[in-house]
Amino acid sequence: MADQSKKAVADALPYRPCVGLMVINREGLVWVGRRADIPGDAEGRGTWWQMPQGGIDPGEEPAKAARRELFEETSIVSADQIGELSKWLTYDLPDNLIGQAWGGKYRGQKQKWFAFRFTGTNSEINILPAIGEPEFVEWRWAPVDDLLDLIVPFKREVYRDVLAEFAPLAHPNRP
Repeated sequence: MADQSKKAVADALPYRPCVGLMVINREGLVWVGRRADIPGDAEGRGTWWQMPQGGIDPGEEPAKAARRELFEETSIVSADQIGELSKWLTYDLPDNLIGQAWGGKYRGQKQKWFAFRFTGTNSEINILPAIGEPEFVEWRWAPVDDLLDLIVPFKREVYRDVLAEFAPLAHPNRP
């Protein structure tokens, strides 16, 4: 009965509006950050990697949110938008995180994804924010083929959809 009750609660909750970013460097590698293992975090405990993502503020356009999140999480400003996913993607939180993540207000996230070509140098990247807790504790450039194995399992379907559309953009020296 508890599982059915939890499912009913989750089904009644909305999705958190969010953007996701696939940042590709000149070598065709994708930026990933290793999540800070923060108690109560929406990812749960573990050492997962992910591409940058974050919430859309009320009234904010998704493309502006993508630029803002890119800067907030990585300090990257030297990047050109080269793609926008044709649809919104959703994922549900696992049962153990329903009612905990994001103050218990959401069942998961509804994400609009963007692809960016990084045109700067690695020295531009800084994952330590001026205020607040860092989202990531380390970062690296990863081959597209490694991404699904790095991500928290409940987000893998979203990543499959993102890669289906954006993976062709991840080639060395591609404009």
